[in-house]
Amino acid sequence: MSNVKAALAVIKQMAPAFNADVALVLGSGMGGVVDAISEAIHINYADLPGFPRPTVEGHGGKLVLGRIGAVSVAVMQGRAHYYEHGRSDLMAEPLEVLRELGAGQLILTNAAGSLLAEATPGNLMLITDHISLFGPNPLIGYHGADRFVDMNVPYDPEIGAGLHHTAAELGVPLFEGTYAWCTGPSFETPAEIRALRVMGADAVGMSTVPENILARRLGFRVAAISNITNLAAGMSKTALSHEQTLEMAKEGSANLIRILLRYFAQAR
Repeated sequence: MSNVKAALAVIKQMAPAFNADVALVLGSGMGGVVDAISEAIHINYADLPGFPRPTVEGHGGKLVLGRIGAVSVAVMQGRAHYYEHGRSDLMAEPLEVLRELGAGQLILTNAAGSLLAEATPGNLMLITDHISLFGPNPLIGYHGADRFVDMNVPYDPEIGAGLHHTAAELGVPLFEGTYAWCTGPSFETPAEIRALRVMGADAVGMSTVPENILARRLGFRVAAISNITNLAAGMSKTALSHEQTLEMAKEGSANLIRILLRYFAQAR
C-alpha cells in the first residue's frame, strides 16, 4: 500500500465522514490557527505514513480536521523544509492526501523577512508571485507531461482578492508582493538581500515555493500569506534568529486568524 493510501486509511478510520473544502499549511508561529477550528480531530504526523516529522520549533506536527465557520478544513500544523532533509519534494505525499480528501483550495502560510521598509514585523503580505532559483525544483525526477506545470499564474487571483477584501473589512493592512525562496537554514547575507531586491523580491523565506509547485501539479488553487517577522539582513541592526521569528510571529498570526475566520465565514 502506498503512503498516500495508508494515510487516507488512518484518516478515514478517525474521521469516516470527513471531506475537506480547503487545506491549510501553517508556518512558524502560526499554530494558534488550530484553536479556531471547531469539531476538531487531531492526528499526529507520526501516525500518518508519508507525513513529515518536523524538527523546527513552532511546527506542531499534527493534521487537524474540522470546520472554520461553514468551511470544512484540513490543516497541516507544520511542514517539511528543504534544509531539514535535503529534499524539496517531501510535501508531495501530504498534499496528495489533502487533495484526495476533497480540498480544491490550498492556503499556505509562512514566516518571512521583509525587503520592504514599510512592511515591518507584525504585518502580513499576500504572495502574488515567487522567485525559485536557489533550490531544486520538487518535480525533478517525476515522469509524465504533468511535471511541466504552467506557472504563469502561480497564486490564485480570485482567492487573493477575497483575502484582500476580508483584510480591508477588518482594517488589517495586507501588503502584497513577490516571495523569494532560499534554502536556509542560515539566514541570508546583506549582499544576497540586495541581489534579491534587484531581482524584484519583496519578502524572503525558506518554504512555501516547493509546496506551491507540487500543489499546482495536483490542480489546487493556491493562495499564500507571509507573516512578516523581521526586516531582512542589512535592513536593521536587530540580530536574526529563529527565536525572534517565533516571538514576532505572534502579532501577525493573530491578524491572520482574524482574516481566515472572516474569509471562511463569508465563503459560499
